[in-house]
Amino acid sequence: MFLRTETITEKKIIGKRLTMSFAENTTGQLFASFMPRRNEIQNRANSDLLCVTNYPPGFFQGFSPTRPFEKWAAAEVTTDSAPAEMETMTIPGGEYAVFLFKGTPANAGPFFQNIFANWFPASGYVVDDRPHFDVLGSKYKNNDPESEEEIFIPVRKV
Repeated sequence: MFLRTETITEKKIIGKRLTMSFAENTTGQLFASFMPRRNEIQNRANSDLLCVTNYPPGFFQGFSPTRPFEKWAAAEVTTDSAPAEMETMTIPGGEYAVFLFKGTPANAGPFFQNIFANWFPASGYVVDDRPHFDVLGSKYKNNDPESEEEIFIPVRKV
């Protein structure tokens, strides 16, 4: 589950975004609109796709499943020239806790519950107010129990 902490430099991304909540999760709709157009993105930094979540400051204090956040389906790029109907964003650099998630979206709830209920309290870190992102690399297989992705959660020392 926990792999490492990693300090990253800023990442430029291009993609599509939607506002949603945990109660009304439209991630599937977001990726359904992005995937047919992903190859229009020029100057990609690599072949991975990113699922980026931009939570408002303080999102996890007084948590509510209906509180809105912004989610992106994107690719990392070296320039910020976006195709029509796509946007750019910069993920600020900083320290991240990196976790390996294996399985289907149905397994995600217990996985994240374990991170926030067990790993964080014992880690000496707290969640930082920067975007979270998942790297959907070569081992990612949509809705496959053998699928793997790396989960990057922004952290800072307590």
